[in-house]
Amino acid sequence: MFVKRIKAGFVLLSNSLDLMPSTRIAVFNMFPYLTAANIDPHVVFDPARGNEIPTVDGLAEQLIAEKFDVIVFQKVHGPSVENLVRELCGAGIKTVYSVCDLVDVAMATATDATLVVTDYLKHQYPPALLSKIHTVHDGIEQPLIKKTEWSSLRGTRRNKLRAILITSAHLDRLPIIVTPPSWLELTIVGRYTPDMVLFQRFRSGVGTVMRQKTSAARTECLRFLTSPNIRRVTWSPDVAYSEMCRADIGIIPIDTNPEHCPEAAAPFWKVKSENRLTMKMCVGLPVVATPIPSYEPIIKQGVNGFLARTALDWKQSLEELRDPAVRRGVGENARETVIDNYSMSAQAASLIDVLNHIMIEKCGLEDGRSRSKWPSPPGW
Repeated sequence: MFVKRIKAGFVLLSNSLDLMPSTRIAVFNMFPYLTAANIDPHVVFDPARGNEIPTVDGLAEQLIAEKFDVIVFQKVHGPSVENLVRELCGAGIKTVYSVCDLVDVAMATATDATLVVTDYLKHQYPPALLSKIHTVHDGIEQPLIKKTEWSSLRGTRRNKLRAILITSAHLDRLPIIVTPPSWLELTIVGRYTPDMVLFQRFRSGVGTVMRQKTSAARTECLRFLTSPNIRRVTWSPDVAYSEMCRADIGIIPIDTNPEHCPEAAAPFWKVKSENRLTMKMCVGLPVVATPIPSYEPIIKQGVNGFLARTALDWKQSLEELRDPAVRRGVGENARETVIDNYSMSAQAASLIDVLNHIMIEKCGLEDGRSRSKWPSPPGW
């Protein structure tokens, strides 16, 4: 039976030549799967630089003239975007809001569907909107890369184990842990300036310490910057995966301040996606992480990872992972947990189902286009 090809447009958060991770994961990684599923994806707004509140005035006329069926708004919002959504709705074009780390009731109300990356984030929306909110997790980008060598060391001052922390930030202190134990060397892959000369590093470090607001914070920052057990490297996808494969343990310590007051919106740390966790788990690393809502459903304590809230919890969990057999067993279980459930193909199938659903509403297709009917790109 003939099924109309869907023409889908994407309004991007970041420039296609300088992609933020969320644009790469939520948009461009999905394009091959959409194409295979009879959905024709197009970038219809490509900002000069990342901008969550862009001006998109005048775009509606173009999209209507080019006969788009659905427009996906990748994390963008604000008055101009909301006005565009209303114009498209009036023209019969379906709209989808895709967001990874915030709650925007106005956009969820205005659009036909909202995509969020965790079930926790979904349930931060008002109950009346929940039927329009759909969970599409961040898909693991490099599922074939995994650890192939396992250290037999238990970790000593002379022969340290290696830990890895991957962050999108420029960390100036290590939450909860403060500094690694003497038997553990930590590599942080983050937003660090490459090739800084010694004097530049010293001057930058002094400035970082002095910007801390309390003496306790300055002390933590100083210990972090001067620790011989902490190595900081500049982020890139290749570096991140190379360092993960070299590491023995993955860690994700998260600062859980401010606390979440029940009457207030959830703080940033509480709406983080599980991406950093599932990426490390897929490589085969045993991971110790701060318990946040997106991590708690995935980790089975001591089986495929460890959740550690206090400094004592962290010490005990890391001590358990000094045992080579425990490290390998937990790491293998970790990979098994996420390799299918958080794959790009599984998340693409969820996205396609959402687009299918809203197009059924638009076109009145009684039989629909269930995921079992979608063609698949190689490896799906």
